[in-house]
Amino acid sequence: MRLDWQTYTLELAHPFRIAHGTSLTRTAVFVNLEGGLGEAAVVDYHGERLEAVTAYLEAARDRLEGAPASLQERLARLPAGGSRAARAALEMALFDLWGRALGAPLWRLFGLDPDRAPPTSFTVAMGEPEEMAGLARAAKMPVLKLKLGSEGDLERLEAVRAARPDARIRVDANGGWTPEAARRLLPELTRLGVELLEQPLPPEDRAAYAGLKGRGLPLFADEPIKTVRDVVDWAPYVDGVVIKLAKSGGLAPARAMIATARGLGLQVMLGCMVETRLAVGAAAHLAPLADHADLDGPLLIKNDPFTGLDYDGARLRLPAEPGLGIRPRT
Repeated sequence: MRLDWQTYTLELAHPFRIAHGTSLTRTAVFVNLEGGLGEAAVVDYHGERLEAVTAYLEAARDRLEGAPASLQERLARLPAGGSRAARAALEMALFDLWGRALGAPLWRLFGLDPDRAPPTSFTVAMGEPEEMAGLARAAKMPVLKLKLGSEGDLERLEAVRAARPDARIRVDANGGWTPEAARRLLPELTRLGVELLEQPLPPEDRAAYAGLKGRGLPLFADEPIKTVRDVVDWAPYVDGVVIKLAKSGGLAPARAMIATARGLGLQVMLGCMVETRLAVGAAAHLAPLADHADLDGPLLIKNDPFTGLDYDGARLRLPAEPGLGIRPRT
């Protein structure tokens, strides 16, 4: 199977500051496998490096040489270790080929109803209170996800709430709080109408989450949720998990993680990195399985080279073309 790839720099619409640092650009790797398309997000704080993505693709190229036509047999040939983002990209491409061959979008082949996809949140990156309030006001989106995780978070949240009294607000601290700060802020989050709290503490401090669970806000884990085993291990400590293709390694592992979360009584948020319509469109095919969607990656960048996933405000219009349904802009 012919496998090609190219590196692409995503230009952000606004500086993207979270607890891990500030970005003006992000790096993506687009793969083309016999016409099937996929995208790998190179995100440093998730341990992804361009060299690791390239190494995985090189190894996969050899393993896919002469692979049978069966989707399952091709998936089985993907290297087991290495970059999860690169695996996700190749898996997207294989599912894209499968759907194109069958002449149907993936959501239909998965037996899902696109109208059941929840509205996506819109991310407001961390900044000064008045800056975040201005971005929230300009966004005009009904669901906002605020990136917090440093001193002054209460002032930021109060400014956004004053600017958008009508909005549903979620908070993502990206592990930037201490247990003491989280306990102090939880009542304030409740007072200001926050509907859920994502990754308030560092992922290695799992036991500290036990002290926050049941204090009024649903608690979600994101960064440490990469496998089915992680879902099981974190189930006692949180109310929900955030599942992303770039972390899980693709659509099939993500579906297994969603099923496991459901079996354990956890809520599911389907998320994304800062990615184009290619990767986010792939994830959107699973959106009808989720309670919450955070699939706004294409709305955060200026130079998305793909089309096929549309937004009607916060509502996701799932791709209608076969396979991923995502095509390069002409």
